[in-house]
Amino acid sequence: MLFDTHVHLNDKKYAQDLLEVMERAKNEGVTRMLVVGYDQRSNRRAIELAEQYDFIYAAVGWHPVDSIYLTEELFAELVEQVKHPKVVAVGECGLDYHWDTSPVDLQKEVFIRQIKLAHEVNKPLVIHTRESIADTLEILKAHDANVVGGVMHCYSGSVEMARQFIDLNFKISLGGPVTFTNGRRPQAVATEIALEDLLVETDAPYLTPHPHRGTRNEPFYVSLVAKKISELKNLPYETVCEQTTANACALFKIK
Repeated sequence: MLFDTHVHLNDKKYAQDLLEVMERAKNEGVTRMLVVGYDQRSNRRAIELAEQYDFIYAAVGWHPVDSIYLTEELFAELVEQVKHPKVVAVGECGLDYHWDTSPVDLQKEVFIRQIKLAHEVNKPLVIHTRESIADTLEILKAHDANVVGGVMHCYSGSVEMARQFIDLNFKISLGGPVTFTNGRRPQAVATEIALEDLLVETDAPYLTPHPHRGTRNEPFYVSLVAKKISELKNLPYETVCEQTTANACALFKIK
């Protein structure tokens, strides 16, 4: 029983074979998926999928790299979308200093607005942070994000930083990079952080696990992430599946 806690089935790369992708995942034991939005089109599509399939839930938000495109009209739509009963989280939101597409000050403003929105609806946050982990932590602390909690999506930071996010009521989600031969940081996190604080994800269609790097990722492969964690922790695969699923259901308030 696996929960892919971050997947983009709302991506156009699944337009031709979505049913087959979901069937492969189901056959691998993936019983729940969180489809994550990041702009107007993907937010709408995430909700559509969640309404259509009982095993799919949605998160809606605005990605930091696209902060420059967020208008008041679009934010008003987001405010309504987060109230949907199958929307279980706010995000993907956060900070990204890798891509020079939106000014840092604007990214921070959009991020803070979404933290406040999460407070209003009492739903957890899905956090994207790239080359911005210290600022991300500072903003979460300053705006009482611990009250709603959330998940550090596809975490790539250190064990020490992971513990600080956990202290803020955040889960640490690991994806394909934990399986990479050069994935020392996520492997250290998988080894050192308690299983009760971990989630698994694919971030499909991106970050395909080893040995399938270079091909399109899909939720079927979340099993490879769980298997790697079980190997690193010397725990049964079933234990990792059951505990990470229980962690996700508790975080997203899914019975």
